[in-house]
Amino acid sequence: MDYKGIEYLRKKLNQKRTRVKLRYEYYEMKNIAKDISPMTPPSMKNLKSVLGWCAKSVDNLADRLVFRDFKNDNFNLMEIFQMNNQDIFFDSAILSALISSCCFVYISEDDDGFPRLQVIDGANATGIIDPITNLLTEGYAVLDRDNYGRPSIEAYFTAGKTEIFRKNIKGSEIITNNCSYPLLVPVIYRPDAVRPFGHSRISRANMSIVNSALRTIKRSEISAEFYSFPQKYVVGLDPDADPLEKWKATMSSMLSFTKDEDGDSPTLGQFTQQSMSPYTEQLRTFASLFAGENGLTLDDLGFVSDNPSSAEAIKASHENLRLTARKAQRVFGSCLLNVGFLAACVRDDFPYIRRQLYLTKPVWEPIFEPDAAMLSIIGDGAVKINQAVPNYFNKDNLRDLTGIESSELDPIVSEEE
Repeated sequence: MDYKGIEYLRKKLNQKRTRVKLRYEYYEMKNIAKDISPMTPPSMKNLKSVLGWCAKSVDNLADRLVFRDFKNDNFNLMEIFQMNNQDIFFDSAILSALISSCCFVYISEDDDGFPRLQVIDGANATGIIDPITNLLTEGYAVLDRDNYGRPSIEAYFTAGKTEIFRKNIKGSEIITNNCSYPLLVPVIYRPDAVRPFGHSRISRANMSIVNSALRTIKRSEISAEFYSFPQKYVVGLDPDADPLEKWKATMSSMLSFTKDEDGDSPTLGQFTQQSMSPYTEQLRTFASLFAGENGLTLDDLGFVSDNPSSAEAIKASHENLRLTARKAQRVFGSCLLNVGFLAACVRDDFPYIRRQLYLTKPVWEPIFEPDAAMLSIIGDGAVKINQAVPNYFNKDNLRDLTGIESSELDPIVSEEE
């Protein structure tokens, strides 16, 4: 096979690294919105506002994607994930893929030959993808960086071989394996034919809306100074009078003015007080745009409604989020199956074929956990359907609806029985 080579992949990673780091800045609320207003006072030019909408968008979806296990796990793949802190591993891989559109799982061997799984974000790994299997034909990853962000340990992956390059050490360490694909597996969010490495949950629209909202918050902070201390004026003051101390005149509750030689006294007045309502409405408009872009509600973004919603109402208002989560489950499930497939090849030291796993299906927990009322509805529906089609529902597929594992205890027998 003709490979592009490590130098090509280094350049490719450097091209994409900036965009991935930008999205992490939005997720970690370290982004700074550009100030485009010429009316901003110089003393408030460096005022930084923070808004966590992008993090809310990612976390709201990531927290609903809970991987359970594999159905028909003929190759015992779950054993590999259970031995690699499965709860942390699944959450880390899904969260990183949602932020950067794609993360990578680096598979290596421990001292006993058992596979180890390490999640690498999209800013530190890349590769050439096979659009049919969604596995890589060759890959490159930065395993460690120095204090200046320069690679100190790099890895180049090809089928059956992993090369480790260390800074200031000539040559490379070659680790062979019995796999037909590189041991760097992509976990992708919403791939398509044009962008096989997927799309980030933090889209350009999200970043633009957040920047506009941050500028609105900054303007409201500036206007709050005028809202707290409305501007006042004095008309008819004697030119020879001592000038007023501005801060004292603003904060004092009692001011005295004497008449001049002609018996005239100055007139006091106050400009119309600044209103914060326009900024509140503008921020709410941006929140509505952001919520519509991500399948959220205004409640999710901090604009709490007066009447609390039921579980069914929450599910109905998050219909777009539910469809997005279903799509993510299908793609992530296939990617995790690829991870388990190559990890099983490492564990058993045998070159399995990908199609041997066609019976193995990923299983996820329900996107929305049902409340007591919903459990009652599911139970009534299951009874009626089983009356029409006997044994259609059982404890295995009922768990897919409820997310509750069936009890393993013996049934309770009453004294009358």
